[in-house]
Amino acid sequence: MATCTGAVMLSSVCGVVAVQLKDMCSVFFTILPKLLCLPVSFLLKKFQIGEHFHPPVMELEIATETLPELPQDVLMTIFATLEIPDLVRAGSVCSSWHWAYTCLCNLGKYKVSQTPCLLYTSESAGENVACLYSLAENRSYKITLPEPPIRSRSLIGSSNGWLITADERSELHLVNPITGEQISLPPVITIEHVKPIFGDSGNINKYELSYHTADECGWTSLHAPNNLREHLYFKAFVFPDPSTGSYIVVLIHKPFFQLSFARAADDKWTWLPHGTLYCDCLYKDGLLYALKSVGEIDAFDLTGSTVTMRVVIGSLRQFIYESMYIIQAPWGDLLQVWRTVDCRGVQTVDVPGGEDEGGDAPEGEDEDEDILEWEDEDEDDDVLEWEDEVDDVLEGEDEVSDVLEGEDEDDDDGTGNWDAGTLKIKVYKVDMEAKELMEINSLPCHMLFIGRNNSLCLSAEGHPKLNSNHAYFTDDMDQITTQVNNYTRDIGVWDMETSSTKDIVSQIWSNWPCPTWITPNLMKLNLAFSK
Repeated sequence: MATCTGAVMLSSVCGVVAVQLKDMCSVFFTILPKLLCLPVSFLLKKFQIGEHFHPPVMELEIATETLPELPQDVLMTIFATLEIPDLVRAGSVCSSWHWAYTCLCNLGKYKVSQTPCLLYTSESAGENVACLYSLAENRSYKITLPEPPIRSRSLIGSSNGWLITADERSELHLVNPITGEQISLPPVITIEHVKPIFGDSGNINKYELSYHTADECGWTSLHAPNNLREHLYFKAFVFPDPSTGSYIVVLIHKPFFQLSFARAADDKWTWLPHGTLYCDCLYKDGLLYALKSVGEIDAFDLTGSTVTMRVVIGSLRQFIYESMYIIQAPWGDLLQVWRTVDCRGVQTVDVPGGEDEGGDAPEGEDEDEDILEWEDEDEDDDVLEWEDEVDDVLEGEDEVSDVLEGEDEDDDDGTGNWDAGTLKIKVYKVDMEAKELMEINSLPCHMLFIGRNNSLCLSAEGHPKLNSNHAYFTDDMDQITTQVNNYTRDIGVWDMETSSTKDIVSQIWSNWPCPTWITPNLMKLNLAFSK
């Protein structure tokens, strides 16, 4: 009833008949400037100023005095249908609209299913400025973020509207680019595999990274504080934690892609020593579902004082070079997504000294040429080579340990011919009872978002501006995203019907830090992490 009332009242104000809520976004910012005798670009510029999105804008008070005032409940009903960029702009119009916007945010009643944006940086925009490319509007917005500069950080992940970043001391921070809120995560030295090395002045001047698992002792390598992040972090997630009413952060890290987590108010990371080779996670009902590169899914119960783990589905394949993702589908099924990436010049086994510290990479090579070369390669040989190398690493062979024990890996100045491109994306339904995968050939009413973000499957009905039966992807190859600054990023859209890749937009981003998907979120975290 309130929805219908809101639509009718807005129609009377704007002179539009039978306006539906789904169309109010365009009505607001097409009709409103005319009512206020302002150019259409005025409100857009309000959103694009180089400040955080949340400050109130009161300059329009005089201009809106003659505007018929809508009841607050009606305004909130209307605002609850908007994408966050439009919602923030609406909240900047006048005090009445800002009050409705503030109440909506405080209650968490704004539109939950927001359209993901591509977050990137641009050298011309400034060191502290991030840009959001809106897929819903096909336009970019600029946001000023808190210190340290975003262009000096590594982007380790993004989920639920938050970025997880590593600064130049390899310390982790959560940043909400919309609200400007920033939270420091537990110190890097509390991660199981990291030990500080102090200089004469008492400051940390190096870190020792230990390559051990729960079952095997390994070697160690040394890293300067600004370089540890390149050899430690792979991917991170921020998940709502209903048991505490706050959030939990999960980290996939080296050596060997193991898991650690921290809850709000924790002062250290908790290591999960149950396995290796994890590549993606999701969190549901107190259970952390972690996907391995061999297709295995492990479920960790984090609700008790002691963490327990069970294998949901065992290994399904040999360890090869696809990027893999685990996704909770809107209809309830668990999905695995396998993405084949042609990556040349990258040593993918996690062995100290084997990763390229090198210089700038050339611009991407011809994609069609790469595909032809890929088809001629013998995949089985690659699989066997992978298995041999990984087995050697996990066994901690003496020959490797003797060479690398205590070495400073940051002295490696090798260079590489870096190039990567997505060749194929396959989607599988996880059959929990049969413990097997069933390939899904199409998603006619849904689309995927994969990369360093928390992996998503969204409905076409809730996101009409997006292409259904498509997978939107960004770079997430380990060494490339964290160590290589200057090469053409693998960003695009995979058409599941034609098995082809399309560009999202001509390159508008700098290549460092690596661009990532983020779903705008105005909710603040309830508790900060202890230091």
